[in-house]
Formats: sequence, C-alpha cells, structure tokens
Amino acid sequence: MSSLSRDDVAHLAGLARIELSDAELDRMVGELGVILESVAKVQQAPTDGVEPMSHPMPLTNVTRPDVVRPSLGAEAVLAGAPEAEQQRFSVPRILDED
Repeated sequence: MSSLSRDDVAHLAGLARIELSDAELDRMVGELGVILESVAKVQQAPTDGVEPMSHPMPLTNVTRPDVVRPSLGAEAVLAGAPEAEQQRFSVPRILDED
C-alpha cells in the first residue's frame, strides 16, 4: 500500500470541507496512515467459507403471543384525562388545516 502524503490529506480535507492547520495536516498524515494499515490487516483475514452476518451474536426477537384479554373500559381510561370528547382524549390543535 502506498504511503499517504500531506497533499493527499489536504485533498481529502478539502473534499470533506474541513479546514486543517499545517500542524493538524502533519498529525493527520500519521493518524490516517495508521488507520489505513489497520484496514489493510483486516482485509487480509481469511474469510473463505464465512457466512455474511449483520450481528456477531445470534439475535432472537422476544415476543409474547398476541392474546385478547380484558382491559380497561373507555370511561376508566378517560377518567384521569384533563379533557375528553366522544370517548377520546381531547388535546389542543397544533397544526392548521391547510
């Protein structure tokens, strides 16, 4: 892999619209070089026969069965509401009808 130059970092910073001082450019050359070396090492990992996955651990969606059971009636639910209208919560309008 070719080494990263100061001009390469300045070009990348320009593409990202990031202003970097001369000292920051010099520091970023080394930091980005280390990142690129790390990526190169990861790319060399033997991945033949490895199935693609979205998560390193198997995920299981934990759900409960959808069972109809008794619940509160409309009157009991609306008893604590500041305002109710036609068995519904009444709230202030925040959008105009346009």
